[in-house]
Amino acid sequence: MVDYEVIVLTGSLGFATTFDNIYIKLVGLNGSSKRKCLWSSMPSFYSGALSEPLKKKNSLLAKYSRQEELEKQQQVYCWEKEGIAHCMKADNAQSLPYDIRFSLTKTAEMTYISAKGLGRLGLMGMLQSNKFNCIEDIKQLLNVHKTQVSEYVSKHWKEDAFFGYQFLNGTNPILIQRCTQLPNNLSVTDETVFPDGQHNLAEEMEKGNIFLCDYKILDEVESNTINGNKQFLMAPLVLLWKNNADQLMPVAIQLKQKPTKDNPIFYPSDSEYDWLLAKTFVRSANFNLYELNAHLLRTHLLAEVFAVSLLRNLPMVHPLYKLLIPHTRYTLNINFLARMLLISKGGTFAKFTSSGGEGALTILRRSLTSLTYSSLCIPDDIEERGLKDVPNFYYRDDGLQLWEIINRLVKSTLAFYYKTDAEVQEDTELQNWIKEIFQYGFLSQETTGIPQEFSTMDEMVKFVTMVIFTCSAQHSAVNSGQYDFGGWMPNSPTTMELPPPKEKGTTTEKTILDAFPSVNTTVHAMSTVWLLSKQSSDSIFLGNYPEKHFTERFPLLKIKEFQEELKKLSADIKARNSRLDLPYTYMDPEVVENSVSI
Repeated sequence: MVDYEVIVLTGSLGFATTFDNIYIKLVGLNGSSKRKCLWSSMPSFYSGALSEPLKKKNSLLAKYSRQEELEKQQQVYCWEKEGIAHCMKADNAQSLPYDIRFSLTKTAEMTYISAKGLGRLGLMGMLQSNKFNCIEDIKQLLNVHKTQVSEYVSKHWKEDAFFGYQFLNGTNPILIQRCTQLPNNLSVTDETVFPDGQHNLAEEMEKGNIFLCDYKILDEVESNTINGNKQFLMAPLVLLWKNNADQLMPVAIQLKQKPTKDNPIFYPSDSEYDWLLAKTFVRSANFNLYELNAHLLRTHLLAEVFAVSLLRNLPMVHPLYKLLIPHTRYTLNINFLARMLLISKGGTFAKFTSSGGEGALTILRRSLTSLTYSSLCIPDDIEERGLKDVPNFYYRDDGLQLWEIINRLVKSTLAFYYKTDAEVQEDTELQNWIKEIFQYGFLSQETTGIPQEFSTMDEMVKFVTMVIFTCSAQHSAVNSGQYDFGGWMPNSPTTMELPPPKEKGTTTEKTILDAFPSVNTTVHAMSTVWLLSKQSSDSIFLGNYPEKHFTERFPLLKIKEFQEELKKLSADIKARNSRLDLPYTYMDPEVVENSVSI
């Protein structure tokens, strides 16, 4: 005979109040209680309210089947077997299960921020013509919403060193790789790349000083039509050189993949506006690729796959459920809204990007085909791209430390529950979880290298580490800087309204202004990335677990150690950033949310 006493607390966050019927059900390894309405012990669920003690006797004597519990979950969380990576089936926002919906606080704040951002920017957009007449016009828009970084960007966007810096610490740090052999479709010479004659490509490649950014996924993607005008999206090749000052400097840009006479290679020695326009086409291509590949596919869509499979295959008492459920908060809700409002036909993305529409689907399909397991694991990814010793690479430095800290938590926690590889192999719930991820998330493509099953503890630990890292740190790295680097539109144009020049010497400042997206397109883009960069007041950050899923002493101890390690890393990052002109903050644990929630 066992007595249970439960006290229910309503959170003290703004709008944390409900007048719905709230029920409680106690669930254990061998049984569960009947659900009981809490109104009798807690007449009001206002913010900060505390219930009278609720006492239950012999509540867990009735047997229940874990399989029956999962079957109920699988009826609620169904796969939508269409699209790129499969997602949760939902007809409308009201059909989403209550457990995964936004809080009232988050819903209210998102609505307010969206209306405020678009309203203020929209007002300024109406006061101007459809095209920007000068750079000063663009500065007026930036002044509506300004951050420390966006202001820095507006001052340095033309500089080659800052252009190169963004491949390491901007919104898309997963593209650049060390170049050991020039691609066949980029015909450059020592004389054109190093006109001063002080260096040559062979020696610089041998030293590890040459790097490549290849946007081949964008090759011949059908571009969008906005306001009745055809847009332009390039698939550039960018060659960079690490100079003696440890700066990554662009030394050659080819805007299309196929080398032809009307596809010139641009160099820093070209005219100021030829070179600036070439870099601007690259930055526009970068926006379209990273939003769909690095951001949408590799964090949002994968996080949804991890979450749906978790909810379908692991009961609440499973240790992996307890470890991962905090990293699924709000993900299914935000992704449903993204599919409905952002990337749908006629959605926001189609209104302001050159890849919107059919082009976006093409990029997503190609991105999924080229995705590999190793590219999702930052230690493997950095090594494969040859970037272990590149200086001033803060995404790598902070990311590797976060990976190791997360890995230690996962390894020690799961080792408490799994003592042998055989126990991993015999856990059918765990095996079903990874099986559905491979089947629905990666469409059973063996070339991805994603495991189809777990044979060892090490395999399980590495994959779970990747899941937590993807849902928290990686999403922060590619999401939180969207407005910082894109708020100053010339640094990250969402589309280009003129084709690239077919010959050099024809570009002027007016050409660049005409190539920029129109005012209303820019307004839509800025308000969207502003919204997507804002955290809500009820955000839960990495290492914080307000819902206590674990009860055993050992995992609780490991969580405390995890929190201490994160606190130390945060202090180290702040100390480093205090010495930088442009701090890199996106992987500071204090600003990394537990989950993909925005």
